[in-house]
Amino acid sequence: MEEPKADYRTGIGTDIHRVVEGGKLMLCGVYVPYPAGLAGHSDGDVALHAVIDAVLGAAGMGDIGTWFPDTDPKWKDADSKELLSIVREQLEEKHWQVVNVDLIIHAEEPKLAPVKGQMQRAVAGLLDIDFTAVNIKAKTNEGLGEIGAGDAIAATATALLRKKRKRTL
Repeated sequence: MEEPKADYRTGIGTDIHRVVEGGKLMLCGVYVPYPAGLAGHSDGDVALHAVIDAVLGAAGMGDIGTWFPDTDPKWKDADSKELLSIVREQLEEKHWQVVNVDLIIHAEEPKLAPVKGQMQRAVAGLLDIDFTAVNIKAKTNEGLGEIGAGDAIAATATALLRKKRKRTL
């Protein structure tokens, strides 16, 4: 006899990008005032990339590199908000609903406290969940490694998904 499929699943995602002078820093789909941005094939939004990987992993739907390969010019300079919207549509088609997201952004600078609420609301809106179901933490690396040196910003996310039950008459 086949085991019933889980009604709840968790996923984890992570990403890291190099800091580049003069770029536009986007985190969680929100512009963060800072004199540098992140290198990447798309807009380099490490936070949304980690969230995308977390929800894809929870649903058993692969990863961001499979869905939006950096070898495909179609995704060059892509807005990560649009990438997450595409993923959310696919989750809905497969009857998955995001329950919550927990996100850590690892950055020596800039300080993210002034924009954390805006980032939280942005992620919640993109996933069509209540903003209280999104938690964002900012951590420094205490001067250690490439993040601590200010050469990179990274993010780690977890997501909990719930399978929507099909209505039966």
